[in-house]
Amino acid sequence: MNEGRKEPLAIFGAGWVGLVTGACFAELGHEVVIRDVVPEKIERLRAGKLSFFEPELAELVERNGERLTFTLDAAEAAEAAELLFVCVDTPPTYSGDADLSRVWTVIDELPQLERRPILVMKSTVPVGTGEKVRAALEARGRSDVGYVSNPEFLAEGGAVNDFLHPDRVVVGSFAEADGDRVAALYEKLEAPIVRADVASAEMIKLAANAFLATRISFINEIANVCEVTGADVEKVAEGVGLDHRLGPHFLKAGVGYGGSCFPKDASALKQLASNSGYHFQLLSAVIEVNELQKRRVINKLQKHLGRLRGKRIALLGLAFKANTDDMREAPSIVLASRLLAEGAEVRAYDPVAKPGDLVSGMTTSKSVAEAVRDADAAVIVTEWDEFRSLASPEIRDAMRRPLIIDGRNLLDPEAARSVGFTYEGIGRASSLLSELPQTDEPARRETSSAESAEHSSRE
Repeated sequence: MNEGRKEPLAIFGAGWVGLVTGACFAELGHEVVIRDVVPEKIERLRAGKLSFFEPELAELVERNGERLTFTLDAAEAAEAAELLFVCVDTPPTYSGDADLSRVWTVIDELPQLERRPILVMKSTVPVGTGEKVRAALEARGRSDVGYVSNPEFLAEGGAVNDFLHPDRVVVGSFAEADGDRVAALYEKLEAPIVRADVASAEMIKLAANAFLATRISFINEIANVCEVTGADVEKVAEGVGLDHRLGPHFLKAGVGYGGSCFPKDASALKQLASNSGYHFQLLSAVIEVNELQKRRVINKLQKHLGRLRGKRIALLGLAFKANTDDMREAPSIVLASRLLAEGAEVRAYDPVAKPGDLVSGMTTSKSVAEAVRDADAAVIVTEWDEFRSLASPEIRDAMRRPLIIDGRNLLDPEAARSVGFTYEGIGRASSLLSELPQTDEPARRETSSAESAEHSSRE
């Protein structure tokens, strides 16, 4: 490379990881070619349109349009680049293992180059994938291809900031020189760079996400205990999080985690252990707790409303978290499906997420006001900021019953109750009487003088 010249890069996969990676490298001054196999996706990107929502990304793509090229041709993508980033999906199979078919497709389509290319694995893959890829390359007579594991640690809703201001960059390589090439790309970011062998780099990604999922399930279990003891999980989390050994992150009780990373990576690590003959008991419990947490909302509704058949429930938020339109493994899917199975009418609203045909029978609304009109309960599923003003007189009057189940502890309980709502959060103390189904108070019967005299004689 010439002194001062930014290395040209190729990105295989124009999905969320690939587009964020490519756009951010372009922001750092690199010429980037992004390749995908879906013509419609490439056409949209050439027209400056994204197929998903991620804050700041559209502006980044537009600002770096001269350095970003989109193509369907693998040879065109690799023509000028020596570093080829693999950013394809690795969804779970029915057995729980990662589906690496798209990774193998990239390897099969690698063009012959005069230069020595280096495959850089951004996709989340099982530990041991690097060794399998290296063996596959050698079997194809491609021992000239280098391999580096460079896992991504991007959170949806803040991916651009995560890339440009990372906590760390992990680089695992078979050849030290190959790792040096990749590490050099991140020098401008001034972040700690963790150099490791390939297997350790692969494990770092899975272990990090599994540990974060563990923290979420742990605080949700604490929240469930808080509910039966009268403690407030918000205060508990505050007190625990101030311990410097623990920190406050991912100690937010709610309806459980979702998305494209935590569920998949936790299950993948559990499956990896099982395939090796080890039963990962802790991670099994983490996954079970998360699944049960989603269903606890149904129990909360039943405590207040009794049978849910014929009840109208407003689900506020469909995306698995705020600032994204991603509904993969979203708690809203489980909640909506369970409510419909109980015979309830479900209306849902989300500012950006579109459910499509994920949940059959659910009605989508264009606003909060439309979703809650004549509803028997409103359930906050996603922590969108606009839901913070839910507990208002206008919303109360629009609902058939002013009941809020706050699945993200977004509202102030006393403020909601002062406006006239029945409020219940996650892990927050509530009146035992408020949890009972609403029934009419039995009519008081007048006591005769004879009955009064008999009662007095018994005493």
